[in-house]
Amino acid sequence: MAEPDTADRGESLFAAPPMGEQERMVEAILFASAEPVTVAELAARMPHGCDPAEALAHLRKRYEGRGVRLVRVGDAWAMRTAPDLGFLMSRETVEHRKLSRAAMETLAIIAYHQPVTRAEIEEIRGVSVSRGTVDLLLELEWVRFGRRRMTPGRPVTFVVTETFLDHFGLESARDLPGLAELRAAGLLDSRALPPGAPAPDDEDAEESPDTGQSELFED
Repeated sequence: MAEPDTADRGESLFAAPPMGEQERMVEAILFASAEPVTVAELAARMPHGCDPAEALAHLRKRYEGRGVRLVRVGDAWAMRTAPDLGFLMSRETVEHRKLSRAAMETLAIIAYHQPVTRAEIEEIRGVSVSRGTVDLLLELEWVRFGRRRMTPGRPVTFVVTETFLDHFGLESARDLPGLAELRAAGLLDSRALPPGAPAPDDEDAEESPDTGQSELFED
C-alpha cells in the first residue's frame, strides 16, 4: 500500500527553522506590530512547523531585566517598556494658547487700573465680563485677588501678579508702556482706546497711565 504524500499528512517539505531563528521571527513581528499579537496569529505568519509558544517562552527569559519586556496582554503578546523606566518616556510639552480679545482687554484694564473691581472692568469695557475670562487669567496666575473695597457689598478687586510681570519682561508695574509708546509701536490707535481714555493729541494725558503706577501692587 502506497504511503500518503506529505501534503495529505499536512507536513512541510522543509524542516522548521531552528528555535533561535523562530525567536527572531517572533521578535520581529512583535516589534513591528502596533497591537498585541496572539500565538495563533504568530503561527499563521511563521513557516509551517514553527512553535511560536516555545519561541515566546525563550524570548521572555531573554528580555528579563532589560529595558524592554515581553508581556502577555490577555491572550496576546507585546513588547513593552520596563515599568521602572516608564518615567523616561514622559515628555513635557509647552502648549501655547492665544488669549481671546476679551481676555486681553480685561488683562490690560486690570494692569493699568488696578486694583479694579469686576464692575469697574465692565464699565471701562462697556460690556459684561464672563466668569470664564477672569478664571482663565487666574489660572494663568497673571491676575490675583486684591483687597476688598470698603464700599457697600465690599467687592473684591483684581491686580496683576509678579508672574505677569515676569512673562512680559517687566521689572515692576512702572515699566508698563504708556499710550505714547503703544502707539509708536503700532499696537494701539485711537479706536482701540477704552471710554474715558485721553485723546491721541493730548500729550499731557498720554502719560496718565503711568501716573500712580507705584501703587499698583498692594503691600
